[in-house]
Amino acid sequence: MRPDRPAPLPAASLLQLIWLASPALPVGGFSYSEGLESAIENAGIDSEAAVGAWLLDQLHITQARGDMALIAKAVGAWRRGDGGDLAHVRELNDWVLHTRETSELRLQTEQMGRSMADWLRNQHQGDDQVMPAVQCLAALPPTYPVAFALAASMTQAPVRDVLLAYAFGWAENMVQAALKSMQLGQSAGQRILARLADAIPAAADHAIGLMDSERQAFSPMLAILSAQHETQYSRLFRS
Repeated sequence: MRPDRPAPLPAASLLQLIWLASPALPVGGFSYSEGLESAIENAGIDSEAAVGAWLLDQLHITQARGDMALIAKAVGAWRRGDGGDLAHVRELNDWVLHTRETSELRLQTEQMGRSMADWLRNQHQGDDQVMPAVQCLAALPPTYPVAFALAASMTQAPVRDVLLAYAFGWAENMVQAALKSMQLGQSAGQRILARLADAIPAAADHAIGLMDSERQAFSPMLAILSAQHETQYSRLFRS
């Protein structure tokens, strides 16, 4: 192995990240489109190219600058010391709650956070080293980015790998939402996912480089579309 090449991720940690990124993880991500369903009806998102451009914008504008940047800090907070830096965890969790601009988006992060806390509790029953952190998470009450960060912090994965897994899981859910919402075939969905996968590493690097003061959640068009979705006629998704 070359001395400048990072050591490979242990198999157990790699598999745990794959598990956390899987749409089969029972946290309910499949039931949300995060404004995409409303964008299809109200913002002219009507083709493979338009969906791809929309999701790339979401990756760079809302994910990299917001949730991914927060997860990078939260993983470190959970890993710090014996029981984690709970004051910082609570501060980060509050930031998520305060920056969700519609009731749908806030309910999404709360529901997925609770489901992740329940999953962690079931996975680690009887583990005296892990359960105190899980109990602290459940008491917040948890948001999804902070809950995901706790789950990922239990692996040996570097923060960048954690963000790659999180972002790919998000991208896969969003592409599936697009396929269910409009006439796109599986091949088109795979091409969109390939565009997102190409962009995720740079988004992760950007997120890691942001200070707390640079993190932001300013996406007014997404907020408008999310609010419109609350009264959208005939919808498939909860947001």
